[in-house]
Formats: sequence, C-alpha cells, structure tokens
Amino acid sequence: MKQIEKLHIEIKELREALLNHRLYHSIESLHDIQIFTRHHVFAVWDFMSLLKAMQKQLTCVNTPWKPVGNPKVRRMINEIVLGEESDTDQYGNPASHFELYIDAMTQAGASTEQIWSLVNKIGADKPVMQLIDELQVDNRVKEFLRFTFSLVEENKIHKIAAAFTFGREDLIPDLFRGLVHDINNRFEGKLDKMIYYLDRHIQVDDGVHGPLAIEMIEELCQNDQNLWDECIEVSKQALKKRILLWDAIALEIEKTRELV
Repeated sequence: MKQIEKLHIEIKELREALLNHRLYHSIESLHDIQIFTRHHVFAVWDFMSLLKAMQKQLTCVNTPWKPVGNPKVRRMINEIVLGEESDTDQYGNPASHFELYIDAMTQAGASTEQIWSLVNKIGADKPVMQLIDELQVDNRVKEFLRFTFSLVEENKIHKIAAAFTFGREDLIPDLFRGLVHDINNRFEGKLDKMIYYLDRHIQVDDGVHGPLAIEMIEELCQNDQNLWDECIEVSKQALKKRILLWDAIALEIEKTRELV
C-alpha cells in the first residue's frame, strides 16, 4: 500500500465526521449565512499564511535570487499561490480568494469588523498569537488559528503541507459542494458573489490545487516513514480543529434561532 493511501485511510473517520457535520443542515436563512461567514472568514484568511509559509521554504523569495529545492515542487507551490492570491472575480478583476470572500460577506450583509480588526493590526509590534488572544470571537475560532500559526512557527515543511493539503485543499471541495447546492436553492440571485467564490474554490481545489498538493506531499516525504507518520498526526489534528470550528458555528446558529 502506498503511503498516501495509508494516510487517507487513517484520516477517513474524521473526514467523514466533518463532511456529515450538522452545520450543513443548520444553514437555513440569510442570517445563518452571515453567522457562518463571520466565523469561517478566519479560516479563509489563515489559509494564506500556510500557503506563504510553504512558498518561503520551497521557493526563493529573497534577493539576490537563487534556485531553491525541487523544481517540480517549486512549480506546484507557485501555481497554487497564483490561483489563491491573484485569481479573478466574476467580472475578470484580479482578487485574492480572501478578497473574494470579503466581497461576498459584504453582499450578504455579514459583518467584517472582526476579521479586519485582526488583519489591520498585522505588522505592528504584537506577535500574531497575541493578536489572536485579543480577538473577541469564540475560543474554538482562536484554537483553529493557534493551530495554524503553531505550525507556521514550528516551520517543518511537511507538517505545514499536511495541514494545508488534508485540512484544506483536499477537503474543501467536498465541504463546499453541499453549501453551494443549498445556497443556490434557498437564495438564488441574492448571493451571487458567495456562489461564485464557492464554485471557484471547488473548481480550482478539486481540479488543480488538491491534486497538486497531494503530489507535493509525496515529493516532500518520499519514503521517510517518520515524515509520513507526522503528516498523519498533523492531518488528524487539522480535521479535529475544523470540526471544533464547525461546532462553534452550528451552536451559534442554533442559539440564535432559539431567541427568535
């Protein structure tokens, strides 16, 4: 059995728990969409830090330039960066996927105050972990972010790639398919920017970025059993953190509904 097949078997139970989460059946109104996006935007944002952490290690981002690492892996990561950081909106205007998501939130009437409160403080004197601690959000959102940046700080490329691949790129298409279908049925014509974002993510992750990310893991780990074991553990942790995030969103939606 190939190592990548073993990894998929190891994470199958957690992956299925996530794909069958009650959150998908909880989203019934525009207000529910607003709650969902207000929490989920943090995962859209910190995803880019995982991506950039890989780009820093796997390519040369310094001057003078020199070739770094495996050319095949360099091409993979640069293709993913291009798609995520410099995609286009439905009108052909350049935009990162984070910016696409923010636009979709605005159209849906969701508050972007919390995410911009964090993003606008980046580059100041405070470390990112402190900025996360100071956020006025559910602790499970903070746990999700802390896990991401603990991997970035540890700076082990195979672990970062595992969280990126099996907690994000290999997962998101299946997660979002249900939401796209539901949003189209319930809010047709009212959330076109969100539908575009979700459709675009499914298209690039399922068709391009997901397979590239898996191939990148195989290139990074080769036949090193220790590296593969660590990838399995990190992948499981990433899925557990996502489940906790989904729990937080579903609970807030349910509590809000009880008050109506």
